[in-house]
Amino acid sequence: MERKPLRSSQFKSAGYDAATRTLEIELSTGTIMQYSGVTRQVADDFMRASSPQSFFRDRIEEEYLGKKVR
Repeated sequence: MERKPLRSSQFKSAGYDAATRTLEIELSTGTIMQYSGVTRQVADDFMRASSPQSFFRDRIEEEYLGKKVR
C-alpha cells in the first residue's frame, strides 16, 4: 500500500486501500498499524487533518480495530 507523509510528530505516513477499507499508518517509531473497516471519508479526513494526533484519538483509536503489521 502506498503511504503519503504526514505532518505529525507521532505519525510518519498513512495510506488507504479502498478495496479492503484498510487504513495503514506508519508511526514515527517505525511501527506500522492497519485499521480495518475504515471509510474513505474518515481516512481522507485523517490524512488532511491539521492535527492528525487529535483526529486519530477522537475518530480512529476507539472506533476501529488495529493490528500491528511491523
